[in-house]
Amino acid sequence: MPRENRSVTEFILLGFTTDPVMQLVLFAVFLIMLVLTVAGNATLIVLICNDARLHTPMYFFTGNLSFLDLWLSCVYIPKILAICISDDKSISFAGCLAQFFFSAGLDYTECYLLAAMVYDRYVAISKPLLYSQAMSIKLDNVIDDFFCDLLPLVKLACGRKEGYQALMYFLLSSNVITPIALILASYLFIIVTILRIRSTQGRLKAFSTCSSHLVSVTLYYGSILYIYSRPQTSYSLDTDKIVSTFYTVVFPMLNPLIYSLRNKDVKGALNKLFK
Repeated sequence: MPRENRSVTEFILLGFTTDPVMQLVLFAVFLIMLVLTVAGNATLIVLICNDARLHTPMYFFTGNLSFLDLWLSCVYIPKILAICISDDKSISFAGCLAQFFFSAGLDYTECYLLAAMVYDRYVAISKPLLYSQAMSIKLDNVIDDFFCDLLPLVKLACGRKEGYQALMYFLLSSNVITPIALILASYLFIIVTILRIRSTQGRLKAFSTCSSHLVSVTLYYGSILYIYSRPQTSYSLDTDKIVSTFYTVVFPMLNPLIYSLRNKDVKGALNKLFK
């Protein structure tokens, strides 16, 4: 492979067309769209915040959706405008990574928000008399923890214990169980592959390449599952404080040690750095 193809520092965005006249037309169209998007969503957010009559769950979700749409348009449209009127169609590697990071985060957040809005409409339609109680807007700003963790925040947001437990299981299954299942499946294939190696030394050498990752997975997901997958009857806030400290403070500190103690390349680089 040629050396110039081994690393990428920028990408070329082809855009919609190479016709200069059409590029100007598209620039005007997207500029109008950006102005309307920013003005419309910003106005709606201001109205919801300032008018007490709009301080209801439905408009709370609507305001958050407008906030996401506002930022989402700012992630895409400015670069589209730039490539419409500029001869430079490139985007740096860091810029492309940043655009993808923010767009993915906003898009996935909007997916969850739209699902929450559907549940809000379901409660309003199916249980109209209990809607005000089920979607209570009472405030409680006391968190018995040392940081804004998911568990105490969800507990504050859910007035009923049943809703709290259901939401926790949903978050656990959608964000934790899926990667754990992929990890377990991958390790199953790894074990099968290792067992096919005839020599004991070869098996140990192959397994040692995964030992650091296995320790990290066990410590990280073990602490998360301990906190979020236990029955409600065994919930202890003091115990969870200690465990959450482990995966938020201790684990990031241990990670460099876990991945470097058995790694000869890291040790060699460290010795070279000090020399």
